[in-house]
Amino acid sequence: MTLESELELYRQRITTDSYPMSISEIANLYRDGEMDIHPEFQRIFRWSGAQRTKLIESVLLGIPLPSIFVAQNEDGVWDVVDGVQRLSTIFQFMGILRDDEGELVEPFVCEAAPFLTSLEGVAYERFEGAEKTLTRAQQLDFKRSRVDVKIIKRESDNRAKYDLFQRLNSYGSIATPQELRNCLLVSLSRTHFDWLQDVASSKDFKDVLNLPDRLVKEQYHLELALRFITLRSLPEARISSIGNIGEFLSAEILSLVEQGYAELRAEKEAFDICFKTLNDALGGDSMRKLNPATGRTEGAFSSTAFEVLALGLGHYAPERVPNGDDVQRARETLWNDPSFAPGHATGQRADQRMKRTIPFGRRLFSA
Repeated sequence: MTLESELELYRQRITTDSYPMSISEIANLYRDGEMDIHPEFQRIFRWSGAQRTKLIESVLLGIPLPSIFVAQNEDGVWDVVDGVQRLSTIFQFMGILRDDEGELVEPFVCEAAPFLTSLEGVAYERFEGAEKTLTRAQQLDFKRSRVDVKIIKRESDNRAKYDLFQRLNSYGSIATPQELRNCLLVSLSRTHFDWLQDVASSKDFKDVLNLPDRLVKEQYHLELALRFITLRSLPEARISSIGNIGEFLSAEILSLVEQGYAELRAEKEAFDICFKTLNDALGGDSMRKLNPATGRTEGAFSSTAFEVLALGLGHYAPERVPNGDDVQRARETLWNDPSFAPGHATGQRADQRMKRTIPFGRRLFSA
């Protein structure tokens, strides 16, 4: 295939439009529910007061802002693909930003700016705690400032949207890889994102993982739910060629959004049965290492335990589910095996470890 033919093929996969819009027009779209900046991302995209002030200063000075990228979803609503930080800052400054509960977020006052030092302490309009505000003329100039909006049209395919989102958001202030995957998933299908969140909210799942608050805040439980869903039925030949686990999980999001209602229902059934079985048998110690010498569990969450016990049990669920005694014996077998002695996975990449752990878990629960 020649370069020209490849260019023609891939240009057909994504249809775009572009035009400048005033901040006032964009704000109206947001107020009317015709633009979604995904309030669940506002914790993910972290801007300091200095960063927010610098953006407001740029608008007031007439400095052109980078383009905003939006994807038109199936309902015609614009999902913001790139520009969440900028729009959230502008909307919060104007006092119209809402959180994920639909409540208005308190506006902010600017700090001292690099050029406009007198911007310090200035709000868009008066609210409790704001002593200085923009003048009416300055507010109008602010609202009339224009931003270039790039629109990825509804007919563009999901892979093209996925590729674009990754390219635009592979840098910046996203805290963890799973938070980026959450953004990718929402941009492709809010329905599938909500489904994954619902699955990962299971009490049995949370009890079994027993993760510290820090990892939950970083969305690690969602990553583990995604690992379970994508790995439990993966053929062993593919397990040995996963490569970087983060890249694998991101790519698998495309497969997830192609699953229909019946497939999602079956996945959730297997998920719920697996973690209820583990919770009933082992509780919050399920994913901790068992010390064969003392018979006690120790340490924090163990990836080895997750890959052997959860994925091993999940491979056969919901058709075949072991009883509690069988689960306890499987755990004892795991931690009595010399190949899983302390330090066995030290320095190993996840894909190298999983070549051993996942097949081992499937054999444990095969009888």
